[in-house]
Amino acid sequence: MTTILVLNGPNLGRLGSREPEVYGSETLADIGDRLAASVPEGVEVDLRQTDDEAELIGWIHEAVDRRVPVVLNPAAFTHYSYALRDAAAQLKTAGVPLVEVHLSNPHARETFRHTSVVSGVATGVIAGFGADSYRLAIDWLLRHP
Repeated sequence: MTTILVLNGPNLGRLGSREPEVYGSETLADIGDRLAASVPEGVEVDLRQTDDEAELIGWIHEAVDRRVPVVLNPAAFTHYSYALRDAAAQLKTAGVPLVEVHLSNPHARETFRHTSVVSGVATGVIAGFGADSYRLAIDWLLRHP
């Protein structure tokens, strides 16, 4: 079984009710269900969400140790968490792909959202396609094992 970790940072557990005009009306559970239904047999989507930076970093360490590809929506941590960036860099060093995703396009929003400290160590970035950002990331990972 191939596993893809889909990791989500702070406030993403509030999807569906939090600023639906920006983030859409789907909940994170809805997104997880769509992702699970879209992958081939033998692929597991392990979707997780936390508001805790340390827990998110621990999951990235787990991905490094298990050599599991990661789709990461760092949410607000995108812009300032050097600890998260350093954990993500370990994926790069280990040759494990990391796709950074965002539901909205951070570059079309407030200036403070224009900078990602994670992007420089990510394999790639997909942003602005709503929940489809996750699907696009998983599709890429499945084509580039």
